[in-house]
Amino acid sequence: MRELTPLQNLCFRIGAVLMLIGAAAFILSPIVGMCVYGIGTLMFSLMQIKTEYLGREITLIRLRRQQLLACCCFVLALVMMSMQVHGWGPFRRQEWVVALTIGCVLELYTSFRIPQELKE
Repeated sequence: MRELTPLQNLCFRIGAVLMLIGAAAFILSPIVGMCVYGIGTLMFSLMQIKTEYLGREITLIRLRRQQLLACCCFVLALVMMSMQVHGWGPFRRQEWVVALTIGCVLELYTSFRIPQELKE
């Protein structure tokens, strides 16, 4: 796995915190929550994409693809949030929570499995 620089790692962590704050703030102020979540998603996803696996282990390649799918779920949640806030498109209720939950489960699973596979 290619490691992130300390600045990129900080950006990754700040993005994750902003995603959490934005998702929680969406309850009180949807527009502010959506903007904070969007900035966090952008930071988190870009740093997640920048981390890449250069090996040939099939299990790690699969786990890496699951991480990228989780990033896509986070971006999809942002799009669904904006549909709810602006009232356009087919998703006008709380469907973004489903996409966010799927992304979180995938990210949580891969965050435990990848270090375990790298040790072996």
